[in-house]
Amino acid sequence: MRTGYSFLFFAMSFFSLCWADGAFAAGDGEKLYNELKEKEGLYPDEEWQAYVTEIGERLLATSSDAGETYNFVVVDNPTVNASATADGYIFINRGLLAYLRSEDELAGVIGHEIGHVVGRHHKKRKRGQLLGDVAGFLGSLATGTSAIADVTRDFTAKKIAGFGREYELEADTYGGEFLARAGYNPLAMIDVIQVLKDHELFSRQVQNRPTVYHGLFASHPKNDKRLHDAVQKSQSLLPETLREPERDFWEMMDGLVYGDEAATGLIKGQSYYHGSLRVVFTFPDEWVITNTPRQVIGKPRAGSSDSSITVQPMPAPEDKEETPADYVTNTLKREDVINGESIEVSGYPTFIGDIEVAGGDAQVRKIAIIFKDGGVYQFLGEVGPLGDPAAFEEKWRTTVESFRAMTAADLRVANNQRIKVIVARPSDSYFTLSQQASLKSYPEETLRVLNGHHPHGEPRAGDNIKIIQ
Repeated sequence: MRTGYSFLFFAMSFFSLCWADGAFAAGDGEKLYNELKEKEGLYPDEEWQAYVTEIGERLLATSSDAGETYNFVVVDNPTVNASATADGYIFINRGLLAYLRSEDELAGVIGHEIGHVVGRHHKKRKRGQLLGDVAGFLGSLATGTSAIADVTRDFTAKKIAGFGREYELEADTYGGEFLARAGYNPLAMIDVIQVLKDHELFSRQVQNRPTVYHGLFASHPKNDKRLHDAVQKSQSLLPETLREPERDFWEMMDGLVYGDEAATGLIKGQSYYHGSLRVVFTFPDEWVITNTPRQVIGKPRAGSSDSSITVQPMPAPEDKEETPADYVTNTLKREDVINGESIEVSGYPTFIGDIEVAGGDAQVRKIAIIFKDGGVYQFLGEVGPLGDPAAFEEKWRTTVESFRAMTAADLRVANNQRIKVIVARPSDSYFTLSQQASLKSYPEETLRVLNGHHPHGEPRAGDNIKIIQ
């Protein structure tokens, strides 16, 4: 075996920005791969990278592109998606891996993506339908730039649906043939479509979220007659002697990183991580951090002081030329800020100043405004009558200056939920198993869809079952 809180005002799922199936053209795959590698966006598990490559090469060898150079890559992204580029790069998100149940199903996903490349679907699809510049897009994934919002709006508005029904069916047909010739069960193509359809229904009906996998199932349902006819025809291509699987699928599944705990905000140690907003900031040692639906609050441990630092997102300025200092005066309409200065924090424009204490029992009040990629973040500090203003000054400044963009390494620190594979016992149900899971939302329903039993199925004794720990 191998091993919150939500800023509601600006909430948008960073990870819903996964590229549409087959949305890139010639040369984009290499560019995309290099940026992912540079920004630490590849799933850091050499065994999974090797496993996907082994399956991909096995399938490729049965195709008309046998001997061509393809690259098979697992992306450290929790969304359920995969894509192919014209230059032979096949990207599989770890989020999709979590929902699969066999090597045959994984081969079905990879075979479908190879099918798009073999079918030269990228050349047949108009360039104007693409999401846009790959370098800029990947830059937004890594740095949390304002391009995220632009791409998200574009992605949602256009509702890109892969290559269209005909090309998706052709890719499935190719995939079925590759699977059969490689010794896999071509019916896995249909099984994968059901896995993804179940996930779509779960996301839409239970989580009230959109889905992002726009290939493989979006353009035709599981019961599409032409798909069944194509897959049934592929069964005649099965070799007389079937090959063994490349690896033990369930052993590989055990320990796979699951989900994105930090997407809606997560406190770990003294730091606060927000995966959607792509921000991290750290409070002083020994401080207690709490959160509410609109802010994160840090305070010294009870009895040591009555100081506090509060962080929250704010509305964007109407004037795009406005500076953080202007924001305090023009947007917040504050006339009580004194001794202010404009600085940079982690490369982001920042204003930091004192608030004139005109009443109450506070000794000191402070404010900082940081502009990051179209977002505005406000820090408010206060020292009560029992606090030490001089000691607080250093802690305040250090906390404000800790603000930075989240990196891929940060995401790995924040996201430590993993899949654990167990063997179901006669007494197990998804309700009882959900009591062991570390899932915060819809644990029973999530385990059911993860194991292919959505919406009402239950585990069968002796089956391998995925739980989350």
